[in-house]
Amino acid sequence: MGLLFGFHSSCSPQDKPQREDRQAAAAGRFYPGNPQELRSNLSSLFSKCKPRTFNNVAAIICPHAGYVYSGQVAASAYNQLDPDKEYDNIFVIASSHQVSFMGASIYNKGDYVTPLGSVKVNISLADKLIDENQVFVFNPEADHTEHSIEVQIPFLQVHLKKNFQIVPIVLGTQSEETCKKIACALKPYFNDRNLFIISTDFSHYPSYTDAIAEDKTTCDAIVSNSPENLIKTLHQSKGKIVPNLVTNLCGWTSVLTLLYMTANDPEIKINPVHYMNSGDSKYGDKTQVVGYWSLAVTRTKEKEGTGFDFSKDEQTTLLKIARATVSSYVRERKVPEIDASGFSENLLMKAGAFVTLKEKGELRGCIGRFTSDIPLYKVIQEMAIASSTEDTRFSPVSPAEVDQLEIEISVLSPMKRVYSPDDIILGKHGIYIKKGYFSGTFLPQVATETGWNKEEFLGHCARDKAGIGWDGWKDADLYVYEACIFSE
Repeated sequence: MGLLFGFHSSCSPQDKPQREDRQAAAAGRFYPGNPQELRSNLSSLFSKCKPRTFNNVAAIICPHAGYVYSGQVAASAYNQLDPDKEYDNIFVIASSHQVSFMGASIYNKGDYVTPLGSVKVNISLADKLIDENQVFVFNPEADHTEHSIEVQIPFLQVHLKKNFQIVPIVLGTQSEETCKKIACALKPYFNDRNLFIISTDFSHYPSYTDAIAEDKTTCDAIVSNSPENLIKTLHQSKGKIVPNLVTNLCGWTSVLTLLYMTANDPEIKINPVHYMNSGDSKYGDKTQVVGYWSLAVTRTKEKEGTGFDFSKDEQTTLLKIARATVSSYVRERKVPEIDASGFSENLLMKAGAFVTLKEKGELRGCIGRFTSDIPLYKVIQEMAIASSTEDTRFSPVSPAEVDQLEIEISVLSPMKRVYSPDDIILGKHGIYIKKGYFSGTFLPQVATETGWNKEEFLGHCARDKAGIGWDGWKDADLYVYEACIFSE
């Protein structure tokens, strides 16, 4: 099978490439070609599918076989989507059944056509992705007769009430490293304004019983949200002696690409929705089947505020602990005992916190931690000691200074990964920048106190705290968090 490579050429407006809509190739084979029959078929599938159980769906994994075999499972995936939600883009990602080539092909020549009408392709975004990433091309052979994207479109046309546009991507690669590069290019778009659809069937051609067991194992690996776990599971399946088993996951590169985007994100959860195989269809043969899972990838919505609030008495208690600890440790090198009996849940919860010391309005020390496996009051005590004696930017606090200190406490919400500066709200969000072994943070109040704009906030943190240069944040991992802040 020959390798096909894309290339770019510039042209004047009058030489603009001719538009060519992608016509339906699977209609009449994988799904009805008659519009009325297709709508009726989809209506029947949605009436039998699993009810909507999940909110804030960021992606779905769904099958691409003929509707008579996998349509009910696919409908269960689409039924998890809020039909009233308006998306900037819907990325539909599939692995090629037709050709093998390096990278992935993005259709950027026109719209996608089904018997239900045309669906807009975001050609400008497709062009941008191709122009800026060597891993993307336009390969006409990848789309010409490929069914795995096309069969998804009618479900969107029927289920979503708002207009939408798609970015159709067909992977020709069998390389894990290339999948990682594709994921890296797409990750900035993996946000709550876009939807990702991953098209794949599961096991091919084992018996009905064997398929159920193999598909459960593969599904569990995907739910773990670990690309390494999925790769390991697929490799292990090749060593098994399962009669007639050809593959456990025909769109494994597409699923792997998704996992490279979602792995290590604490806000992401992958949820099984519905399972069947072709043996469950009246047209199926239980001796050799194809398996179908639908899964919903959900994102935990950021709560307003930090998710907790401290009463005046609770604030006073924590500030007194910090003050007593600084005084005792600086003057006598003793850590005071704390009687926690009667403490409220807020004081006993496990949360990260920073203790900030100021002297005559100027910073004198600030150290904290983002997470904790000990109660909050103990975190405050430990950070009070650290900020007064271990902040390497300053000499340790002297006994004579203790009474002059002003103490501020910031209790932190869990960190959230962001992929664009647009997701950072000055004054509300603290930032944490990480690049390799280097990292740095600014609390939310830093932006307010300095009057910095967003670029200055990021630049100073990258250069002065993380040590990666003013523009180092641009290719670093960015996180935000919120803080409940109170002081003496």
